Amino acid sequence: MQANKHLLLWSSLVALGLLVSAAVQENVYKDWRVLQASAAEAPGSPGPIGIHLRQVVVPTLHAADRCVTCHVGMAAGEPVVAGDPVLRPHPVVGHDPTVMGCTACHGGQGRATEKDAAHGDVHFWPQPMIPRRYADAGCGGCHTHLAVPTLTSLDAGQAALERNDCLACHKLDGRGGTLRPLGAGGMEGPDLSFVGARGFPADWYEKHLAARERAADPASPWTSSFGKIETEERGSIEELLSSRVGAPQLVRAKATFNSLGCRGCHKVAGVGGDDGPDLTLIGARDPGRIDFSRVKGRHDLATWLAEHFRNPAGIVPGSAMPILGLDEEQIDLLVRYMLSLRRTDAPEAWWPKDRVRAERLGEREFGEDGATLYGSFCAACHGPAGEGMRYPGMPAFPAIGNPDFLAVASDEFLTTNIAHGRPGRRMAAWGATENGLRPGEIAAIVAHLRTQSGVTREPDERPARWARTDAAAGGALYSAHCAQCHGDKGQGGEGPALANGALLGAASDTFLYETIRRGRRGTTMTGFSQPSTVRPALDEAEIESIVAFLRTWEKQP
Repeated sequence: MQANKHLLLWSSLVALGLLVSAAVQENVYKDWRVLQASAAEAPGSPGPIGIHLRQVVVPTLHAADRCVTCHVGMAAGEPVVAGDPVLRPHPVVGHDPTVMGCTACHGGQGRATEKDAAHGDVHFWPQPMIPRRYADAGCGGCHTHLAVPTLTSLDAGQAALERNDCLACHKLDGRGGTLRPLGAGGMEGPDLSFVGARGFPADWYEKHLAARERAADPASPWTSSFGKIETEERGSIEELLSSRVGAPQLVRAKATFNSLGCRGCHKVAGVGGDDGPDLTLIGARDPGRIDFSRVKGRHDLATWLAEHFRNPAGIVPGSAMPILGLDEEQIDLLVRYMLSLRRTDAPEAWWPKDRVRAERLGEREFGEDGATLYGSFCAACHGPAGEGMRYPGMPAFPAIGNPDFLAVASDEFLTTNIAHGRPGRRMAAWGATENGLRPGEIAAIVAHLRTQSGVTREPDERPARWARTDAAAGGALYSAHCAQCHGDKGQGGEGPALANGALLGAASDTFLYETIRRGRRGTTMTGFSQPSTVRPALDEAEIESIVAFLRTWEKQP
């Protein structure tokens, strides 16, 4: 009996101690309590702040975010407090974070009050917080930045803006707009960091010229810092300004995606190729469903994406994506853009204008100029300048910017190949699917190829089909001189597949004849009108007979 009493006494005391310890831990030593207490005692703080749970409730988004329990300075109505950096106010963004809450942009577990749980760094939480360095990727949850050009275009716009001294008066992404010593130019003009979202007048240049003419003082910023801007430079500046929506690195990341030909294989928001996975919501991918067995470092989505860009097949065995040879800056920008590909469950009444214009009016997320369209859809396979590409284990992709090719290829031939593709090859029919290119966009790509190369098609008065010589003789010549690269049955190899109905249906006899005769500089296809060390030259009749032989394959798929 005595032993039972002791057991009951001591077990009760232990239980009481555990309860007291839990109560003290909960009400005194919780991390957020310690943090708030340190804010109240920090030098320069306005005085003690109330130590209690704080939250931002957004009923429309079904969000109750307690992040402001630690990030006190980001809560509405709180004084600015000193102390730990976590207590600082929210950086200036395009909307009030106390209206949107925290998790809508940053991810994480809003109702949690422990750091790891709140950041989503726990098992089985499907929406961890976006890494701090990529915080602006959260904008993609609501926004769909429109008409983003290539990286080259953005850089050209930035250079034109600086060359014309626009930053003397205007701020852009935290730079410029400061008065200069001795009054040498400069004044407080509007901040242009959000002008792409808010819009700017189409006649801004004319208004600036008029203001310059009205300025009487020769030392005025209007006369010392503003001058005539050439039409091409104005276009570059306007393209840059149209992309300024308060998230410059995210727009730069999207421009990188638009420069590398990624849409040639991947769809985003229903537009792009079918060879690779749909990336529309890749930024919201659940880490619990990702295989990290081949990933070194942190097991989060950002690390997985970076490693996949470095070595796709090393992370996903059997991946058809080649090693693109990206540098670390490009990889970092692509990871940022991938993380932005997510969607909040905000009701349509909350959608920003850019998302409405994209999803309801069909406006493009990429620029519709030829350079951007080519960069978005074509550059990965055909090269940034149309020089062609070669990846290990894959057939070489044609150099469609080659001057010898463009000299004999008509615009109709180029348009047909882009629109209808090459059945049986990697070249998709971009004009035949809803996720492809519109007729005007295909025309813009063709015009870009001409402008970029400076080559126009040579005149050809002959009909599309004029080769009439002996096809059998041409077959013998093909076997002797062409089959090694193009395959004995025209199936392709080192050279393109010639037994392709789409190719032969679009190509004229002149195109085939001139390609054989002159070859393609910079490639293994040498011109057969001149002899080499391993073969004799072919005369006109022999080349014509090869063309006639190729026509026997025209009905093949």
